[in-house]
Amino acid sequence: MTTDSAPWSREEFEAQLRAKEKYYHIYHPYHELMREGKLDRLQIQGWVANRFYYQIKIPIKDAAILSNCPDRDTRRLWLQRILDHDGYGDDPGGIEAWLQLGIACGLERDALLSLQHVLPGVRFAVDAYVNFARNASWQEAACSSLTEMFAPTIHKERLAGWPEKYPWIAEDGLKYFRKRVSQASRDVEHGLAITLEHFKTREQQQHALNILQFKLDILWSMLDAMWMAYIENKPPYFSVD
Repeated sequence: MTTDSAPWSREEFEAQLRAKEKYYHIYHPYHELMREGKLDRLQIQGWVANRFYYQIKIPIKDAAILSNCPDRDTRRLWLQRILDHDGYGDDPGGIEAWLQLGIACGLERDALLSLQHVLPGVRFAVDAYVNFARNASWQEAACSSLTEMFAPTIHKERLAGWPEKYPWIAEDGLKYFRKRVSQASRDVEHGLAITLEHFKTREQQQHALNILQFKLDILWSMLDAMWMAYIENKPPYFSVD
């Protein structure tokens, strides 16, 4: 076995996974403008409305992972992700929290729920992610969730910066970001353990990196569609008379 084909240690493999952070959508120009407080009301609203489509598909994606997973202990832990978004007991969940963010940004609840603002490019990207989770092995689908390794940073930035840079957004609308700081960290621990345990050979480890890159591509492509529509002012079919 050559050095190039030898498996990485768990520590080396984890470092390779975490090195993918440079492709995270926090570095997309859309997010750069958002972080700098340079988006206008319509551009923020467009992001919130389109991202809502991703939010409502998360529990569907996670249910697909559960349907492919024969391991009871894994299912018991993974189930929490669905509850976090759909809600349970007195907790209305992350989807409702995102609706409240939309309302705080000036969007109508019914308009968000109708998905009338969702761009085709966003819809295609998110649906591709759900289809991947349905058709991949549960370990592969779990690996794709590891973009959450990079999420707490972006949530903390919004909590720190939005009240000053977007004072017209009611602070109560930021509840989603507050909750996800801790939830994402917890989810990463589980998803990372599955990935480090399952992908053993160098070929398998490289496959895991490709899966994570696929998920990063999904998130980046969503913002590409939003950039065209809300920054370049070229929504779908803008050139059609």
